[in-house]
Amino acid sequence: MDFGLVLQTDPPASRVISLMKRAERNGFTYGWTFDSAVLWQEPFVIYSQILSNTSKLKVGPMVTNPGTRTWEVTASTFATLNDMFGNRTICGIGRGDSAMRVAGRKPNTLARISEAMKVIRALGSGEEADLGGGTVIRFPWIKPGAELPVWMAAYGPKALKMTGEEADGFILQLSDLYLTEYMVKAVKDAAVAAGRDPSDVKICVAAPAYVTEDDSPEALAHAREQCRWFGGMVGNHVADLVSKYGSDGAVVPQTLTDYIKAREGYDYSHHGRSGNPDTQFVPDEIVDRFCVIGPVEKHIEKLNMLRELGVDQFAVYDMHDAQEAVIDAYGKKVIPALNS
Repeated sequence: MDFGLVLQTDPPASRVISLMKRAERNGFTYGWTFDSAVLWQEPFVIYSQILSNTSKLKVGPMVTNPGTRTWEVTASTFATLNDMFGNRTICGIGRGDSAMRVAGRKPNTLARISEAMKVIRALGSGEEADLGGGTVIRFPWIKPGAELPVWMAAYGPKALKMTGEEADGFILQLSDLYLTEYMVKAVKDAAVAAGRDPSDVKICVAAPAYVTEDDSPEALAHAREQCRWFGGMVGNHVADLVSKYGSDGAVVPQTLTDYIKAREGYDYSHHGRSGNPDTQFVPDEIVDRFCVIGPVEKHIEKLNMLRELGVDQFAVYDMHDAQEAVIDAYGKKVIPALNS
């Protein structure tokens, strides 16, 4: 199993770079960041420094979107980094929940994501792409052997189907075992139906991880409070699904939709941060299911279960009060146990 580290690009950028260096030393092979131009600093500028200060770490956004930048600019940025550092980037893409809404725009449609994925992947790999209206371009400076995998974040049935049909990887932002099994199956089935080898679609589960000294009520309560924000972040996507498909369980599993009934609103100024006041509606059960918390043994146990469900990478959301401690605990005990 691969391991990734997910960070927000809060200033100072030097700390983001330092944590990514620490992650690589501890056996992490992917470095991901949020991409929301208003809320955080520009990640692609920081990627250049992360790549310069590491040797093997692959970096990318979790996730960018096709509305913030024009597609040829996004592809050119990735391709430039790959030319400089040797195919060490990956394009995570989605609807643009915070990036678009904070800027006063609606998240992107699936059709737009589909078109963007094709263009960004082709251009980033040195191939021609149609930007629309018959304008076909190709980057003349890309060397042979360039590649740019595109992984899609998804929850809903149409997005899961499209991921299996078109994406190089699937990003699932929660670690609930039932929902992981349900959604991985939907993606793999769609890949098979499209004539693809389902193993060609890599599976990445991303969720907060918090390692406690023991499983005492006090330790677990603190861990839950540090990770409760994640249920609120996922709740934004679930609310969109409920508005489109309803909450009766006919299309979207009720295990995913029931918990947002007490959701009253969401302020993006607290997005992805521990102590988010807009996430008190998230019950402890959801924190335990969506995140990975507890002593090291509990992390190893759950990650082994995720791997059995077909998960290729676990990406640690590291936004809490124990960033270095979690990176080190994973490097010392969790990663060796999973990959021994």
